[in-house]
Amino acid sequence: RLAASMLSAAPFRRLPARQLIARTLCSGIHDDFKPQKRAYSPEDDVHAQIAKDIAENKITVFMKGVPEAPQCGFSNTVVQILRAEGVHFKGFNVLADPDLREGIKKFSNWPTYPQLYADGKLLGGLDIVREMRGDGELRECLPAAALE
Repeated sequence: RLAASMLSAAPFRRLPARQLIARTLCSGIHDDFKPQKRAYSPEDDVHAQIAKDIAENKITVFMKGVPEAPQCGFSNTVVQILRAEGVHFKGFNVLADPDLREGIKKFSNWPTYPQLYADGKLLGGLDIVREMRGDGELRECLPAAALE
């Protein structure tokens, strides 16, 4: 009751119409923080670039964020599992490029992130990686060249 009475007594300031319009038209991201060059562009074949990235790296993770700073708990957990197993891997941030974010879903026919690839084959997402590690299968699926 006290909070409700405080809210009703609080003075509210009206914003001028031009400020309201500016706020609704703003995307929320300043141009300085947007990627200057897209790694995956609509002009190129996104699937061909994804296949090339997977082929060039023994272990590849398509994740939210980068291995040094994952931006979701699932991606963080996969990174921690791979580090605990002593795996060298390359991470690709799906949040940095909308073409990659949508392209990898279609490429793998897997709807979620992270996605772990070993020797060019999709192993799966966090649930599968966690289960494989618990069963001792994960290390068997990883190429020896990627292990420390």
